Amino acid sequence: MTLRDLFSRRRTPQHEALPGQVANAAGGHAFAVDDWDRLDRFLVLGSEDGTFYIAARALTRENAEAVERCLAADGARVVARVVEISDAGRAPRNDPALFVLAMATASDDPATRQAALAALPRVARTGTHLFHFAAFVEGFRGWGRGLRRAVASWYGDQPIDRLALQMVKYRQRDGWSHRDLLRLAHPVTADPGRRALFEWALRGGGDPALPMLAQGFDAAQAPDADLPALIRRHGLPREALPTDALNDVAVWAALLERMPMTAMIRNLAKMSAVGLLRPMSAAATQVAARLGDGETLRKARVHPLALLVAQAIYAQGKGLRGKLEWEPVAEVIDALDAAFYQAFAHVEPTGKRLLLALDVSGSMTWGQVAGSPLTPREAAAAMVLVTTATERHVHTVGFSSAGRLRSRGLFGGDRGDDGLVPLSISPRQRLADVLRTTADLPFGGTDCALPMLYALDRGLEVDAFVVYTDSETWAGDIHPVQALRDYRRKTGIAARLVVVGMVSNGFSIADPDDAGMLDVVGFDAAAPAVLANFIRR
Repeated sequence: MTLRDLFSRRRTPQHEALPGQVANAAGGHAFAVDDWDRLDRFLVLGSEDGTFYIAARALTRENAEAVERCLAADGARVVARVVEISDAGRAPRNDPALFVLAMATASDDPATRQAALAALPRVARTGTHLFHFAAFVEGFRGWGRGLRRAVASWYGDQPIDRLALQMVKYRQRDGWSHRDLLRLAHPVTADPGRRALFEWALRGGGDPALPMLAQGFDAAQAPDADLPALIRRHGLPREALPTDALNDVAVWAALLERMPMTAMIRNLAKMSAVGLLRPMSAAATQVAARLGDGETLRKARVHPLALLVAQAIYAQGKGLRGKLEWEPVAEVIDALDAAFYQAFAHVEPTGKRLLLALDVSGSMTWGQVAGSPLTPREAAAAMVLVTTATERHVHTVGFSSAGRLRSRGLFGGDRGDDGLVPLSISPRQRLADVLRTTADLPFGGTDCALPMLYALDRGLEVDAFVVYTDSETWAGDIHPVQALRDYRRKTGIAARLVVVGMVSNGFSIADPDDAGMLDVVGFDAAAPAVLANFIRR
């Protein structure tokens, strides 16, 4: 070992910190993302499942403390960010946005509280959202006048037909019901139909002014009700029907005629199990056509992760829980596959040479992304497909940490002890095939410098490295940023680095002081477009 091996400004082991770095949870060092970036990660990815290194409670506390600091610095900016991400459907789930909004309503700053309460209708768009918000808000404050007035406005300002749907479809969640909230908020109205709807939620129906949807709900509870006719006449949703009616193919045929997009995606398995969706059936053709309508997908705020999960579960023919089984219809599987790409923001190809690097280390197999059944490793593989579908010059690898060969600068092929494996991922593959490809890769530690070292070793000309990771890197003898700068210096290519964060922790391998590096949030529906804009400069 020489003095050069013992100390170098250009080569520092990852267990030692570079200037500006902090210790990550794995024992290595990385850059801390600022509180505003962490707010974005939390709003998109949540933290309910924790990570390999950080338990859910501790991770949520860290995120909540970051949110509190953001609220103290600029509460109006926090509320605006919540509305922006929630309203555009950029997050897989709305719960983190509702949680942060509830925190904002308890701010010490009156202007922040007022902005948060005014934003309630834009973030809590459904009855379920409102119930979740009510459950969250009690963890931060009491039911004062401003909060009661905001909830009353939620009931008073919506068009009555939409309100009737919310009250029929979402009757109770999280220990809350419309009856509970109406008694707290006391909304006042001069509209006979709205007043009848409130009375129906509090004490039952009977008023002829009651909206037709609520009247249809009451009629559907009769033992001899003609449910298909009631569904078509009143537009009843599935939630308005008795449970035993949901095994009737005629009922599902009537529901499908006007079923909202999100409800349709969630009920594909059930419609197949009862026999409505069959190969070459009219219903299957109708479902496939609707899934192929990108504008409808965007208006319905269908998140790509919802489509990915739906496709993965539907294709296997049985649920993750329960005993429901069905025969998957190939036409529906293909339509879900195509819809996944459409659900992301439109991406123009960059024309650049990209190396996409998936962190497939052990920590990436732990936990679930935004409450889905997918691990960060699986979700990262799916995100890679979006880029490979638009870019021509792409090389994809999976990496963890290297064994003895890496220390000699050798990448001998597809052996696991190299720590890096080229992957033949193509958008012509189905999502399920790609997930199986990455699931079969070996586990290991994490060395996020490997993609840059591999490109330099193989003489690859790369304009941008895109690394999908949790940034819990620790195993290498050079930091990722040093490896990138070494690549730039030796090749003369001003290569960029995009780090796609797949969990809501506080770390990134991207140096915030380097304009050629960017940190984005994984499975933000806008992420591929942001990534492409940064790469094309």
